[in-house]
Amino acid sequence: MDHEGLPADVNEYVEHLAFTAELGDGTPVRVRPLAPKDRERVVEGWEHLSAQSRFLRFMQTKSSLTQWELTYLTEIDYDSHFAWGAEALDDAETPGVGIARYIRDPDVPTVAEAAIAVVDDYQSKGLGRILFRALSDAARANGIERFRAHVHPSNKNTLGHLTAAGAVEVPARDGMATLEVPLPDEFLRMPVMYESLRKLAAVPTHDTTHTDR
Repeated sequence: MDHEGLPADVNEYVEHLAFTAELGDGTPVRVRPLAPKDRERVVEGWEHLSAQSRFLRFMQTKSSLTQWELTYLTEIDYDSHFAWGAEALDDAETPGVGIARYIRDPDVPTVAEAAIAVVDDYQSKGLGRILFRALSDAARANGIERFRAHVHPSNKNTLGHLTAAGAVEVPARDGMATLEVPLPDEFLRMPVMYESLRKLAAVPTHDTTHTDR
């Protein structure tokens, strides 16, 4: 990693920020920022997402991630690009079971794209909400004021919920509807933003405007 401003010891940094939580069914999980050492866990997590889950969250159904994508997803600066990962403590191999990520817009530093992914076996247990709250806290600490979401125009339900929650539509890209939502504390308690972000894309593409992807 060669990102200016990174902590001197990345592994020590991410372990310092780690915390444990309990899911709705009593399952214990440990949450910490992702690090380069997590490449294999990201691969395992991807493999445990069904084709339908991959499509809903990443708008693609490919079976594997490239080495370039794995580097991008794990070698982050914890400021403009931040990601939390969750691991299951009740499994002897402590597999990765969820990720929440934001990526700052280089042209609008107070705005970041955000998304959440939870492996199928751990969905509907409250893990996504834990990750979303942690992601929002990190975003605010790093000067993010709004999350941006890209939604397919046919997804009227999500568009309607986001608009009702205060989202404002901004100029779109690639035929997608693009909305931005402010992040005051009171808004973070509203489930609609989590439920919407849970379905949005988080894996980068090479034709993005984010040059470091």
